[in-house]
Amino acid sequence: MPSKRKISGATVCADFNDLTAVMHYARAAHQLGLWESERILIERFFTDKNAPLLEAGCGAGRVTLGLWGLGYHQLTAFDFAEELLDQARALAAERGADTGPHAIRFFHADATRLSQSNLLGYFAPKAGAPKSKNVERAASLGGFAGALFMFNGLMQIPGRENRRAALRELHRVCAPGAPFLFTTHDRDSSSTERALWRLERVRWETGKQDPRLVEFGDRYFEEEGTGRTFMHLPNRAEILEDLAATGWTHEFDTMRSKLSRESKPVRDFSDECRFWLARRA
Repeated sequence: MPSKRKISGATVCADFNDLTAVMHYARAAHQLGLWESERILIERFFTDKNAPLLEAGCGAGRVTLGLWGLGYHQLTAFDFAEELLDQARALAAERGADTGPHAIRFFHADATRLSQSNLLGYFAPKAGAPKSKNVERAASLGGFAGALFMFNGLMQIPGRENRRAALRELHRVCAPGAPFLFTTHDRDSSSTERALWRLERVRWETGKQDPRLVEFGDRYFEEEGTGRTFMHLPNRAEILEDLAATGWTHEFDTMRSKLSRESKPVRDFSDECRFWLARRA
């Protein structure tokens, strides 16, 4: 029988630090790189490759190093799973993205508590170390010029209020007008999904849902070779409400399949998802 203890941020962090998950995401970082759909939207909405960008939930560095490979060389990235961060730093070193004026800056932080890290002041360099142009320019702009939270990272934060806290924190560290790109899985994305979630609604109404789940829309599952995964699947209305409640202006959203037919390795790595672009007012 599953434990009745509710899934928390600590649960998710432990799952991401588990060796199976670390190997899964490290392989993706080394072998997959950016999806075609990600590349399309990054180049559409992040047109200044010299702008200071922030990636939340960078994991093992798949998107971070993909951005760097496209020529975005003012990158700051963070994650709360230290084992994944170690993989991201190692990949950056392997590709020469860890030294010099265009080095990627990685740090350990929780997206829901960035205010505790004083993000823009966090990178005061050690004696003799070069200053970070990314952070210097972000500070001069009043925040980062853009932010990303890819591969459903926002939806792997348990609890709607916690996800809203992350949205507020990212809003706080971004400059006015900054674009924010993220993805979600969508429980209304197909007739099959809708039917499955109608059955799940009945479980919640009768008290027969997995007792570990925090709220309707949550899933917690384990797959061979991937490890344990917590995911909240919203509907579109929920995300629109969350953006409005946290100071972001919705600008664009679409399903991944509308942008590109991804390769089989990408489709094996991730099911259909919805891309969102919001902007800081």
